[in-house]
Amino acid sequence: MRPHVWLRRSDLEELSRAAVLAPRKRLNRNLHEMDDAVHRLLNAIEPGSWVQPHRHLDPPRTETIVVVAGALGLVVYDDAGRVSETARLEPGGEAFGADLPAGTWHGLVALEPGTVFFETKPGPYVAPAPQDRAPWAPPEGDPAAGAAEEALRRLFAPARG
Repeated sequence: MRPHVWLRRSDLEELSRAAVLAPRKRLNRNLHEMDDAVHRLLNAIEPGSWVQPHRHLDPPRTETIVVVAGALGLVVYDDAGRVSETARLEPGGEAFGADLPAGTWHGLVALEPGTVFFETKPGPYVAPAPQDRAPWAPPEGDPAAGAAEEALRRLFAPARG
């Protein structure tokens, strides 16, 4: 049996500091083993990084996201790649998380430094199938990914009046 793990604010801060230095400006801390039936992890994501729009259809998997620090933009898309919903997720905010059914197209973008979210979904890990990566969004590392991340972040910019 594995020992229990305390989740402390200092762990979030340390994970965020490491994410700033990571090439993708993202870093996770797994609380599970890769072959566990349920995956549980903390994801640190910094401005300038995004989670490319994707879905979990093959195999079908639900995903739950709860923001524990900072602010995260969640974008839900229809099958044609049109934005159907957005939500600013933040601790203490009106929306602090989401439970996404299997097959839901979604993308994530950091809105504040020090953003960390808790994620859980069924395991074991299976690499995303090609048809589960959004064909309308550039993959990570593509030169167009930076502009796509910025466009997502603009969806959450305060309205100017």
